[in-house]
Amino acid sequence: MSEAQAALQERLQHRFQDPRLLALALTHRSFSAEHNERLEFLGDSVLNLGVAGLLYQRLKDQPEGELSRVRANLVKQETLHALAVALGLPGLIRLGEGEARSGGHKRPSILADALEAVIGAVYLDAGYGAAEALVRRLFSELEINPQMSAAAKDPKTELQEVLQARKMRLPVYRVVGTLGAQHKQTFDVECEVSELGLVERGIGASRRAGEQAAAAAMLMALKAKQK
Repeated sequence: MSEAQAALQERLQHRFQDPRLLALALTHRSFSAEHNERLEFLGDSVLNLGVAGLLYQRLKDQPEGELSRVRANLVKQETLHALAVALGLPGLIRLGEGEARSGGHKRPSILADALEAVIGAVYLDAGYGAAEALVRRLFSELEINPQMSAAAKDPKTELQEVLQARKMRLPVYRVVGTLGAQHKQTFDVECEVSELGLVERGIGASRRAGEQAAAAAMLMALKAKQK
């Protein structure tokens, strides 16, 4: 493990039993065939559960819909990007030459995804308790209040609320293709609402952006179906 990665462990307040997990979490797909996207997938779920537990305790009088909107504000790309910068991730992420030349170390989507991958790595290394404790430390300095729910909803959050209001299952998102060179890829993402037999697609500069675009397309399809 490099000195920089060892210093990151101190900032995370977690010493890895398997340092390879941390190295993998900091590896972008442009650098190696072994990269952090699976860890990011895992960390995204751990992050959402950890933030949900935090909000359940802190905002005791808020209904489910308000808690969902506050959580959406806390786990959105802008917030995760800021937390990743505060941790010093920009100087630690391993990128391919093309991605590095194009400013990948500063790209919000790459940094947000890397932070989720680190959370996933902690989960695999030491279990949910350690990962949840990390999530709580990461968000300990942020002011969390019900007013955060007044912010504009992103398409994924809005679609989730629409389906929950109808007592339906959450949508399923799948990356069905990638386009372009590794350092400048776009992601083609599919959004499926199985109970309605609907599938829509969206394209974005990151998996997250592709999911938002697909969710926006699904919302338009649902509104058109109601007319």
